[in-house]
Amino acid sequence: MRFMRDVEMIGSGRYPLRVRLAWGAHVSDAFVDALFALAARFGWSLDHVNWLMACMAFETGRTFDPAVRNAAGSGATGLIQFMPLTARGLGTTTDALAAMTAVEQLAFVEDYFRPYHRRISTLPDMYLAILLPAYVGRPGGAVLFTEGRVSYRQNAGLDADNDGRITKDEAAQRVQEMLIEGLRPAHARDVWQEEVAA
Repeated sequence: MRFMRDVEMIGSGRYPLRVRLAWGAHVSDAFVDALFALAARFGWSLDHVNWLMACMAFETGRTFDPAVRNAAGSGATGLIQFMPLTARGLGTTTDALAAMTAVEQLAFVEDYFRPYHRRISTLPDMYLAILLPAYVGRPGGAVLFTEGRVSYRQNAGLDADNDGRITKDEAAQRVQEMLIEGLRPAHARDVWQEEVAA
């Protein structure tokens, strides 16, 4: 399989670069190619790609199913749990997104991330671009939700220390765990870029 970015230069020759993709064993070759094409257009690194894979694993319950719906009934659907209003803003609907293949839906994932892609420099930023984009680039201790509000109640499972406040770092903690899990041999896939002669 080829990635859509240049291979690493080593000495005077060009050699393949071994890349470990988190959750790569759970997606098709076409999905991986589309994912790296998206990353190339954004100028994202392998870290960004793995962060996005961890987010999609978290949002889909490890399935990468483009039709998966939010169990709480919010109407959120797909790889990054597009809300109905968000889907409309992207020129589609959650029903249309659910009918797509994962590769087709990646085009809408790209459209969604386009306004934020230059500001994403950490895994918490990647996840917050999905959960609460206003917090992309904010410090890890920034408080997103506080007890007594509907938004807190809907996200109470993210309150790791049960102090009635959910910070950016707390919100991303489960996604960080998903990244670690996704890099394990049972879930990851090592992919080699095509060798190019010197």
